[in-house]
Amino acid sequence: MQTITTIGLDIAKSVFQVHGVDAGGQVIIRRQLKRRQVLAFFQKLPPCLVGIEACASSHHWSRELQALGHTVRLMPPAYVKPYVKRQKNDMADAEAICEAVARANMRFVPTKTPEQQSCLTAVINSIRAHLAEFGIVAPVGRKGVTELLRVVADSNDKRVPEIARACLAALGTQLLALKEQIVGFDRMILAWHRSNQTSKRLHYIPGVGPMLATALVASVADPSTFRSARNFSAWIGLVPKQYSSGGKERLGSISKQGDRYLRSLFVAGALAVIRYAKIHGTGHRPWLTALLARKPTKVAAIALANKIARMAWAMMAKGERYREPIALAR
Repeated sequence: MQTITTIGLDIAKSVFQVHGVDAGGQVIIRRQLKRRQVLAFFQKLPPCLVGIEACASSHHWSRELQALGHTVRLMPPAYVKPYVKRQKNDMADAEAICEAVARANMRFVPTKTPEQQSCLTAVINSIRAHLAEFGIVAPVGRKGVTELLRVVADSNDKRVPEIARACLAALGTQLLALKEQIVGFDRMILAWHRSNQTSKRLHYIPGVGPMLATALVASVADPSTFRSARNFSAWIGLVPKQYSSGGKERLGSISKQGDRYLRSLFVAGALAVIRYAKIHGTGHRPWLTALLARKPTKVAAIALANKIARMAWAMMAKGERYREPIALAR
């Protein structure tokens, strides 16, 4: 036990798998642990490197093991998968994690604090996504839902059976209550945004509002984890896929890897900038003007989202404020 230097920990709800090796790579331990045994097991070990696949509960275990003196590295599951030799099971996964965490070129996921995780769960989009569970179908947008609720409330509208109307009315009441809660969540997120200096600095970037700024601060615990702005943009999934070979570059659509929620917020912010530019004129944005002249709006929005993401990373990594380009200052 004293010679273990690296551990691959495959986590689950109840049963955990441990794969430990020494400095020479020799296997020292393969063992299953119950959830209640995990912390007691690691308390007996000297400080070592622990690899875990990044998932919903991985940040909790990372914080717990770091408190015991271990060095914990979280990795995207897609980066661990190539190290699985044959059949997939808990033992093979733990071995693959142990192998992957020791690679010099491996990319890791920063461990989030409890405050960062709680901020993410308060994001308004995740609340709205659950509205579909109420069984209320409406056109996209707030007006569609409002019109549907009017139909439910109109007892003279015979298109809705009375039993269904009573059920839908109850669901409508719950929907209205949720809307009131959403307003409360908006206030909480805005208050958190105003109390965080980094979030307030990011808000000055065109296309970045309080929602995206707080999500960035909550998701990116350590910006220096990314070697460059392009690596950060690639993590979000805003860079094109490559099919390059023989010195010929072939670029396809964006990879859509990484954080889907952040990517959607960046694209929404870019579309807002484009809409504003089309209404008020694009003369003060030469780069965007040239792009819109040769590309469709949605393609231009992806390119602009990529640009915004790179600016956001630079500001977070270097602690700088947004500097308005000369063309915009005129």
